[in-house]
Amino acid sequence: MKRCSIGVLAHVDAGKTTLSEALLYRGGALRKLGRVDHRDAFLDTDAMERERGITIFSKQAEFSLPTMDVTLLDTPGHVDFSAEAERTLRVLDCAILVISGTDGVQGHTRTLWRLLEQYGVPVFLFVNKMDLNGADRAALMADLKRRLDSGCVDFGAAPVELAEEAAVCDEAVLERYLESGEVSDADITSMIARRKLFPCFFGSALKLEGVDAFLEGLERYAPIPDYPVEFGARVFKIARDSQGSRLTYLKVTGGTLRVKDLLTNRRPGLPEDKLWEEKADQLRIYSGAKFRPVEEAPAGTVVAVTGLSRTMPGEGLGFEEPWAGPMLEPVLTYQVELTDGTDPHTALLRLRQLEEEDPQLHIVWNEAAREIRIQLMGEVQLEILQRLIQERFGMEVAFGAGAICYRETIADPVEGIGHFEPLRHYAEVHLLMEPGPRGSGLVLDTACPTDALDLNWQRLILTHLAEREHPGVLTGAPITDMKITLAAGRAHEKHTEGGDFRQATYRAVRQGLMQAESVLLEPWYEFRLELPADQVGRAMSDLQRMNGEVNPPETFGEETVLTGAAPVAALRDYAREVTAYTRGRGRLLCVPAGYRPCAEQDAIVKAGGYDPERDVDNPPDSVFCSHGAGVNVKWNEVPARAHVDSGLRLGRKEQATVSSSQIRRPSTYAGTIEQDKELQAIFERTYGPVKRQAFTSPREPKRPVTEASARAIREQVSGPECLLVDGYNIIFAWDELKAIARDNLDAARKALCDLLCNYQGYQKCEVIAVFDAYKVKGGLGSVEKYHNIHVVYTKEAETADAYIEKATYEIGKKYRVKVATSDGPEQLIILGHGALRVSASSFHEEMERVRGQIIGVLDRNNQKTKQGAVRAALEKALEGTEEDEP
Repeated sequence: MKRCSIGVLAHVDAGKTTLSEALLYRGGALRKLGRVDHRDAFLDTDAMERERGITIFSKQAEFSLPTMDVTLLDTPGHVDFSAEAERTLRVLDCAILVISGTDGVQGHTRTLWRLLEQYGVPVFLFVNKMDLNGADRAALMADLKRRLDSGCVDFGAAPVELAEEAAVCDEAVLERYLESGEVSDADITSMIARRKLFPCFFGSALKLEGVDAFLEGLERYAPIPDYPVEFGARVFKIARDSQGSRLTYLKVTGGTLRVKDLLTNRRPGLPEDKLWEEKADQLRIYSGAKFRPVEEAPAGTVVAVTGLSRTMPGEGLGFEEPWAGPMLEPVLTYQVELTDGTDPHTALLRLRQLEEEDPQLHIVWNEAAREIRIQLMGEVQLEILQRLIQERFGMEVAFGAGAICYRETIADPVEGIGHFEPLRHYAEVHLLMEPGPRGSGLVLDTACPTDALDLNWQRLILTHLAEREHPGVLTGAPITDMKITLAAGRAHEKHTEGGDFRQATYRAVRQGLMQAESVLLEPWYEFRLELPADQVGRAMSDLQRMNGEVNPPETFGEETVLTGAAPVAALRDYAREVTAYTRGRGRLLCVPAGYRPCAEQDAIVKAGGYDPERDVDNPPDSVFCSHGAGVNVKWNEVPARAHVDSGLRLGRKEQATVSSSQIRRPSTYAGTIEQDKELQAIFERTYGPVKRQAFTSPREPKRPVTEASARAIREQVSGPECLLVDGYNIIFAWDELKAIARDNLDAARKALCDLLCNYQGYQKCEVIAVFDAYKVKGGLGSVEKYHNIHVVYTKEAETADAYIEKATYEIGKKYRVKVATSDGPEQLIILGHGALRVSASSFHEEMERVRGQIIGVLDRNNQKTKQGAVRAALEKALEGTEEDEP
């Protein structure tokens, strides 16, 4: 039997859930017809959905038609939950777009239509609420053809008219129709699959009018894809059941998935630390809140899998490629306030579960501000999330004032260079960064010859470019609308490791952004403003003041409709204002409309106060090796020291070609000093005094380096002293500890900690020993108390250098910080943070001096003790002698 996955989408309040209920009821899956307003709809399984009367989470249900098994996926209709609907589109064979017969095509309807077009999903339209006053079938069909697609055809029309309307949607079908006078079902299905034809049905889902005809149309014309034998699957949702078990919702797009099958995300270019292999413990086919377990799921099945802990929405398994990313993104960011006193790190771990289910939340821990930030689509999602956190985790949270989610791009092409060469490491990357069309996101490519850099390193660089959001240099907002091409690179046969190219790639992006002319982008809304005619002047004045774009007004009786676009920053609170000045008769509907250049860029950048050169997590500078040690080189000096010539000459004038005959050959000259002075005197009498040019200054970068930022060193604060020790750097710099480390590294580490304990006891300062643990997979890092000092083991992918850089900046606000290390770049950075730097050899001398002073104190104390004991023994002996005398 055929199997078809069908999604139901609509603008909120168009009757989408009611139609889903009617389809399940007439399809034989339900014995009783539920209603949204009665809070007993089959697919409204969550209490919040029943209370609000809206769909918040996508749901699955199963029903059967005589020749086809249908998996129905009900998606949220509210714009705040459009990300949930978008993730579902990747697994649909076709979609049902529900239109309100009284409202027609609305703002969010057009957004959903663009999404369906982007994902290439065939569409059936059901125009609902035709039983209400004001629903005009002919006017609605004209509106659908005008605002959606001319291929919208009324399938309730007479057969001859239907055949003629369908035939004109495709030239080949039209030719066959003119010859035979008929349009076959196969032709109709083919046109629907190719999005040439969009069947339209009319009815009332609440009264079951037109539902049977719609089901017949689905069964007769729905396109069913051909699935390959090879296994493939698309993950579209992560959820948890009532017992807390993690569920991975996926659609099998090839082969068969069986219980206990081994699943993996392995594909070329994916780093080892990102790979996973796990078994499918249980396969569940849900229908509403209930499910039935199955032993296998053939191609075309939508199934929930337990036992998978590392899957993500949008992931591809088997031959399927991963999702490129959503088109709709949150436009507001909020601070999460933990009002019940929950520890921030505990709260962060819990909120990560929600981010697994909805990656668009973009939960971020801001280390500098020590706060959790989250991105949301709007106020309704905020309220739902607040309650969800309370119900699932028992946490009381509040949200601060929302801020706008900005993006950054560049205005002109630029070359970014990143070099990472500490001792025994090496990587260099050259990137061509070019501005892209609005809405294009980040496009990655390579133009580097494989004889210059092996293909495996090139794939790794592209992976590092794609694995994270790269912050811009204006406000630290993510970059977008840019094409980044790998132009050149170099690896070392012996010293290059995978992590070296990560550092070089990140630094190349930042170095390029520092040189480029950056552009701040802000999100825009498309709006539909419905209000009384006498308030149009006020509304248009407000929208023009917002720098918005307004289309000519449309009048419908006593109501006027304004449509257009405006910045989110201006429209976010305007709905309340509309309600106030129209006395509740006005309504503002907004949907995301992408990003555009920000009109208030200078003011927003100044207010943000972001300094890209102080961002220790995203440095623009590079690290070169000089005299056996790593040296930090400022971003504007990197091109002059790069080891590779990429061949890019952006903004440089081509030098004129000089023929060999024009080249002046140098000749030998062997004059005396006296002759030189005589010649110089003759030259100066003729042409004037000679002005010697000591050097030629380098070309000024587009982003000037101010004197303060070039070598800004923070002054030391007055306060208690804190000593930070780079543990392994000291161990391998001191001969005695190095000798111990050859046999047992743990013993060397303990010996260093014992020496630091003695040092702390004598110097009375805070001591922190930092040891690298960045290669420990899954390591979360730890801070331990060892006698009277603190011992830190860094987390995965964090070096001791990186930890010390952050620590000196934070601790330096209260302590006089001193850092013991021989790492050149680290010494420069900590000096810039206002810390004192002590080399390993100097610290060894200081340790020996302190050790000698401790021994001297112990010797003096021991001598006093012995003298007192001898005196007491002598006195006792003398007393005994006196008693023995007669």
